[in-house]
Amino acid sequence: MRVASAVLAAILCFPGLISAQSTPKAALLALSKQDHTLAIVDPVTLKVVAKVPVGEDPHEVVASTDGKTAYVSNYGFGAFHTLAVVDLVAQKPLPPIDLGALRGPHGLTFVGGKTWFTAELAKAIGRYDPATNKIDWILGTGQNRTHMIYVAPDIKRIVTTNVNSATVSIIEPTPLPRPPAALPGEPAPTMDWNETVVKVGNGSEGFDVSPDEKEIWVANAKDGTVSVIDIAAKKVVDTLDANVHSANRLKFTPDGKHVLVASLEQGDLTILDAVTRKVIKRLPVGHGAAGIVMQPDGKRAYVACTPDNDVAVIDLRTFTVVGHVDAGHGPDGMAWAVRR
Repeated sequence: MRVASAVLAAILCFPGLISAQSTPKAALLALSKQDHTLAIVDPVTLKVVAKVPVGEDPHEVVASTDGKTAYVSNYGFGAFHTLAVVDLVAQKPLPPIDLGALRGPHGLTFVGGKTWFTAELAKAIGRYDPATNKIDWILGTGQNRTHMIYVAPDIKRIVTTNVNSATVSIIEPTPLPRPPAALPGEPAPTMDWNETVVKVGNGSEGFDVSPDEKEIWVANAKDGTVSVIDIAAKKVVDTLDANVHSANRLKFTPDGKHVLVASLEQGDLTILDAVTRKVIKRLPVGHGAAGIVMQPDGKRAYVACTPDNDVAVIDLRTFTVVGHVDAGHGPDGMAWAVRR
């Protein structure tokens, strides 16, 4: 708890750098790793309406379903064990979440009213319940550098990439049978989880699940390839020689027709046709790119160009750069927040 208290004290010492406008109903959230801030961006004007401090080494961000709260992973390659919390309406930091032994939080998603996260140093994934302010579930993956996470809307499938193991974990719930010797009145068994570990390429990091939930596409940073996993078969069915070395993020467009891959060391955003699995364009966006987030209506994508201190705005109809956002130094993780 001392670490969490220190993080909160540091955050509260520095008011928001910008806080002159209210948060729009639909907002782009963009982290600055160097400034240790979360920028709240109006997607209509592409202007930052507020910046909120979020503690050291912020890497990923996710918004709650109601769009009122953001959660940020303080990563530190295992040095930290907190999630920063931001009130998006009041544009202010809230007390951080101390994850205890679950060090190195990174990947985030918000499903079923709860925040799911990876914990690299613990080789685990966990779940935080904001209603009880507790970590209510933990599962070990047994893999090295469990980095990014996806949780299906019905919570019947979890997917993680495990960078240093060059694997993907597909985790699915299964009911525990009642023991034959169980006595009357004993509690019913709870759910168990089955993990299928799929070998992919070296440096497996960025990934996405297709909108129809039939495939998982994985960017392999060291190999420069993309692995395509058939979810039903739980095996790799194709390896694409896409020349995406140092790729760290991969996203499907909302219509499922295209896949975007960003690379930290290449100046192009690679765009693939999801049906033919061929590269159709390499779009120059700067000197390297990291986080990718899709606008829910499918019209735009936002790409964090970390070396250029810039977020590029991509028109998904023409695959051209149509704007830029100044979200701070070293932008990376991004999310979309829609207030309900």
